[in-house]
Amino acid sequence: MLASLDSNNYPHKVGLGEREARIACKLVARRHYNFGHGIGRSGDLLEAQPKAAGSTLLARLTNALILDLIRGIGLPSCAGCFLVPMCTGMTLTLCLQSLRKRRPGARYVLWSRIDQKSCFKAITATGLVPVVIPCLIKGESLNTNVDLFREKIKSLGVDSILCLYTTTSCFAPRNSDDIAEVSKLSKQWQIPHLVNNAYGLQAKEIVNQLECANRVGRIDYFVQSSDKNLLVPVGSAIVASFNESVLHDVASTYAGRASGSQSLDVLMTLLSLGRNGFRLLFDQRGENFNYLRENLRKFAEPRGEIVIDSRFNSISLAITLATLAGDQMKSITKLGSMLHMRGVSGARVIVPGQNKTIDGHEFLDFGSHRSNLQVPYLTVAAGIGITREEIDKFFDIFNKCWNQIFQTKNEKIMSLLETTIK
Repeated sequence: MLASLDSNNYPHKVGLGEREARIACKLVARRHYNFGHGIGRSGDLLEAQPKAAGSTLLARLTNALILDLIRGIGLPSCAGCFLVPMCTGMTLTLCLQSLRKRRPGARYVLWSRIDQKSCFKAITATGLVPVVIPCLIKGESLNTNVDLFREKIKSLGVDSILCLYTTTSCFAPRNSDDIAEVSKLSKQWQIPHLVNNAYGLQAKEIVNQLECANRVGRIDYFVQSSDKNLLVPVGSAIVASFNESVLHDVASTYAGRASGSQSLDVLMTLLSLGRNGFRLLFDQRGENFNYLRENLRKFAEPRGEIVIDSRFNSISLAITLATLAGDQMKSITKLGSMLHMRGVSGARVIVPGQNKTIDGHEFLDFGSHRSNLQVPYLTVAAGIGITREEIDKFFDIFNKCWNQIFQTKNEKIMSLLETTIK
């Protein structure tokens, strides 16, 4: 019905423009329900498209339902949001570009370090200068260095800083940034605050942090991935704000018309699951996170390992690999490939000495969110949709891989001893 409102599907159409949504392949037309015009107009994602009343209605309905979901899961203060048909990293770039229009003289972005390439490249892609704020190390967990944020604001000057840039959802043992305290700095100094909330909508703790941060301070935009939170294919992100007036700045920064297929995916999924369906999935995810953490602790204790205490990370967990690695630090990386070959995806093995340079900026011990990693570890996460059956199967595979590596390690030691004796 919506597609029939687009001009390319009119029975009496006479198309004389350069873009008439003609689709050559029937399979492609069926895949997109004969939508072909996309959404928005050149240079504005939220503007109505005269040739495509149906696509425009679809996009606006999708945005309205996303906002209803966001408010319904614990963010009643959220004033507005819209879907951007680009990945999270590029959407963060779009937000930074819009902030740049508001603060043309500013060039620095104060960024709390998280070892994930796309959120850092979002800064460099705009030609801005990243100022990396290292995390505070408490035990083996990592926390936001709020005092260093404050020092950098004073030393660089308010007018030269484009925004404060924080992250909620991340790989353990890094905790969610203390966005409430950073938002206070943002409000105090009147500096914009951008939050990378990649997969944070599915975690009640993070949702509560966002609502609290808005109450005590300032957040201009918080950006989340649609695939990680809404269970749709990769390709779009959601820009949300507690101030509706600033959202149009981002929408009008987009260059060109946009794809409408991502809105279609999200709309169909929202209608399929409904608010109650998503709430149930979010609740189950939280329960399965606790189940994963408890079983990871049971796995770690008899093997002389620990689950790192990152209590402000409610999605990801990290288990040390010290006894397994021993003095063969580099060889432990094969654990990741062993797990992958047996069907386990998403688990990451982090070892000291893995340095990486991104757009001219060097990160020591990349992957660990710090520059002095001593103990290797494995991270796993309980994302939306995970089941207890998957968790149980993971531990079965993990145990077999662990025993295999340990056996190989002991055989090498015995062989070395025999050679020495001879």
